[in-house]
Amino acid sequence: MEKSNSEYEEEVVMVVDPETEFLLSKQESTGNEWELFKENVRPLKRGRKIAILNEALKSHSNNSLNKSLFHHRRKLIQEIDEYVGDDPLHPWLQCIKWVQEAFPSGGDSSGLVVIYEQCVRTFWHSDRYKDDLRYLKVWLEYAENCMDAEIVYSFLDTNKIGKTHSVYYISYALHMESKNKMKLANDIFNLGISRNALPVDTLKDAYREFLARSMRRPKANDDSTDKSLPLRSFGTVLSRGENRMQTTENSDLLSKNLKRDRALAAPLSIYKDSGVVDGSLHHQPDMVKTDVNCWQALGSRAERNKENNAIPTKWKTYKVPQRPGTRAGGSSACIEVFVDEECEEMQKKHVESGKSLDLQLRQWYGQDLKKETELLRENPLRNFPSNSLPR
Repeated sequence: MEKSNSEYEEEVVMVVDPETEFLLSKQESTGNEWELFKENVRPLKRGRKIAILNEALKSHSNNSLNKSLFHHRRKLIQEIDEYVGDDPLHPWLQCIKWVQEAFPSGGDSSGLVVIYEQCVRTFWHSDRYKDDLRYLKVWLEYAENCMDAEIVYSFLDTNKIGKTHSVYYISYALHMESKNKMKLANDIFNLGISRNALPVDTLKDAYREFLARSMRRPKANDDSTDKSLPLRSFGTVLSRGENRMQTTENSDLLSKNLKRDRALAAPLSIYKDSGVVDGSLHHQPDMVKTDVNCWQALGSRAERNKENNAIPTKWKTYKVPQRPGTRAGGSSACIEVFVDEECEEMQKKHVESGKSLDLQLRQWYGQDLKKETELLRENPLRNFPSNSLPR
């Protein structure tokens, strides 16, 4: 007796393996969503709470809950704009912490990189937060999301931000070590120790570990220390900027080695065949004669000096019109320095308050937000004034 198609379908649905049954049970929002998406969750140094993580992952799989995330983010941004307390950095930190928890994957749609940039750009000129550890950690987290964090560390050093904290020197030195710039990393550690950056014991312990790692490394030439390839463990992936840098550094190192080999080699002697040269002149008598004959007629003296016939005289026929009025100071009027009003207003706006975040995040939505995030990762200081950038 043959079975119908519906009976076959019932058997397929009822008989499933344990792994499939487990995965199907997790899709019913049982509170274990992290088991399905844990490979897409970015780790945090402070750790994550499982209940908040499950709720965030559940929200990303549900459209209605996903809209509530963006609504709550907009509410936190509005609270930043409306804050009137004594610590304007506090609402920024609350917003950053919530975005890190609500968007575990940390994608471009979260707007986290844009919020980092807005936060650090709002307070970079404030003397109150230059030595604030909370503000420095926002800078360091922002640097971790950039393709090349060296420009961020140079900016902090130029503007004297976080110079009293050891975490700045440790992060800066480790970044230089990852790029195989061992001498610079050693100088940064020594600079932090000489400035007595706190806590000093943590900085010295990190420096001793750095020295131990540097002793185990293979010795390289002094001229190729800073330009050699960065050290990477198996399985790591270079970003596009680092991959491009690796290609150029390979070609520079190869060309340098070739020049060095050529310099050490003996000079080459060029062979000259005098017979061939004389023969070539012997077989071309007509050309020599024509060349000689063409210089026999130079023309008359008047033809040769025709461009010098005019006699120079003073220019008296035209007068430059002058503006009526007296000159100030008796000599010359002061030149007014041009000031770009748009840049001046933008700088005043950042100095007075940082209340432009809500408007910019409303403008950057969807693809625009992703594009701005990508631009900031390539150039993290693109929106900063030119006088604050490291030279």
